[in-house]
Amino acid sequence: MNRTWKRRLGGAAMAGCLVFLAFAAAGCGGSSKKSGPAMQKSVGPGEGHLKLIAWAGYVEDGSTDPKVDWVTPFEKATGCKTSATVAGSSDEMVTLMRTGNFDGVSASGDASRRLVAGGDVSPVNLDLVPNYKDVIPALKDQPYNTVDGVHYGIPHGRGANLLMWRTDKVKPAPTSWKVVFDVNSPYKGHVTAYDRPIYIADAAVFLKAARTDLNITNPYELDDKQFSAAVDLLKKQRRIAGEYWTDATKEVGSFKSGNTLLGTTWQYQANTLQADKPPVPVKAILPTEGSTGWSDTWMVYSKAKHPTACTSGSTT
Repeated sequence: MNRTWKRRLGGAAMAGCLVFLAFAAAGCGGSSKKSGPAMQKSVGPGEGHLKLIAWAGYVEDGSTDPKVDWVTPFEKATGCKTSATVAGSSDEMVTLMRTGNFDGVSASGDASRRLVAGGDVSPVNLDLVPNYKDVIPALKDQPYNTVDGVHYGIPHGRGANLLMWRTDKVKPAPTSWKVVFDVNSPYKGHVTAYDRPIYIADAAVFLKAARTDLNITNPYELDDKQFSAAVDLLKKQRRIAGEYWTDATKEVGSFKSGNTLLGTTWQYQANTLQADKPPVPVKAILPTEGSTGWSDTWMVYSKAKHPTACTSGSTT
């Protein structure tokens, strides 16, 4: 699936990352028969440092919330220093990976295939990842993490892109995506949408149900007529949109302030707002038309400076 299937597994995501980067791509480099990155056969000594690009909430060290820290125990156990740069979009992740300054990335589907095609990430040896058997089957062997039978990372989660609204301001409670596309919306100026081209697929999901004459079967594979209809719908949405977002933190702030009252979101933002003190009155649902979604994969840079990174007993 080529959608940024999106976010937030917290400690589970970080645990998967550490297992993956500790074992899967030890000593990445060299050339394959297609002059691409080679798959490593064994694990080498750890370099004692791990530099990651991640979505917000994936690599927590207690600086955001002292109660949420899985980096520090890992560092104490391995002696391996771990640092992370939070990216706000898939485009940013691809750009950062190509600087050569990072060892790995939690890439979503609309970034992972670009990284594979560009030779920016290495194939992984699943025999070096004992816990791979615990990954749910539905995440494995997907087109966004496996190409021509070659695995380019460890998938670690998935979720839906949801419709969220302020329950104290939006009444009655919406059940359909129509509420974010209605040009006569009473919430004009307070609607938000995801600010990336992949959002065209979200429009196509709505049109699949609302415009059956378009015969949309796959929101990611549209013919000219279907594509034009989706783009036209998004142009109309601009009349009522108050903000477009890519940064989850900024969307949280906008819902909290009341500048935004409804729009597309990830579960992370909903959880964050509901856990605030006092909690922000929001609700997030899967609308009747269904939705697009996200799935992320931990991937290793093909020329990583710390490919083995944090094997047990490595020192800083």
